[in-house]
Amino acid sequence: MAQKISLRALVAWASVAAVWWMGLLATPATAIWLSIPSSGTKCVSEEIHSNVVVLADYYVVHDFIEVHDQPPQHIPTISVRVTSPYGNNLHSKENVTQGQFAFTTSESGNYLACFWADGKSQEGSALSVSLDWRTGIATKDWESVARKEKIEGVELELAKLEGMVEAIRENLNYLKDREADMREVSERTNARVAWFSIMSLGVCIIVSVLQLWYLKRFFHKKKLI
Repeated sequence: MAQKISLRALVAWASVAAVWWMGLLATPATAIWLSIPSSGTKCVSEEIHSNVVVLADYYVVHDFIEVHDQPPQHIPTISVRVTSPYGNNLHSKENVTQGQFAFTTSESGNYLACFWADGKSQEGSALSVSLDWRTGIATKDWESVARKEKIEGVELELAKLEGMVEAIRENLNYLKDREADMREVSERTNARVAWFSIMSLGVCIIVSVLQLWYLKRFFHKKKLI
């Protein structure tokens, strides 16, 4: 009985460790700080396949808050624009200090989020933006899932592990499809290059034959003269 309990505990700890490691390696969540210049645009992008949920929170962090630890008299505002790979506008805000955007991707490719300081911001003032960018399994509310399914502990961790495995499988299928598309393009390009090389060689041979024929005629006429 003790061996069975120990084995069960070992499996549970192994499952939790696997979830932790896979979370480090595969969880598509990114929290970053962006330094926004007083003039210009700072953009971040991520390549995402279709039918993936994207959720992001952003807010302005002013240096005055960090240094003096008290409410600033004026928090600079920013403008935000999020676009799809084909240039469709997914989120656009102006004169804001914080915000959120959420959407489900309908296209595969690079999704771009751009931030820039508004004209009201002080020239040369330090301006940073915190961006918490989450995609796929990282957007799932596991607390709600646990309450709805009435699961907890190791069972909840195993549910997380199952979700991560499913996300990894989808990413692998996406990469496999991309690799097949790239291989097809490469083979098509190689075939075109091969035909172009054959045509170039044929043109060179024809030009060489015509030159020889012309030279023979030229020397033959010269001998007759």
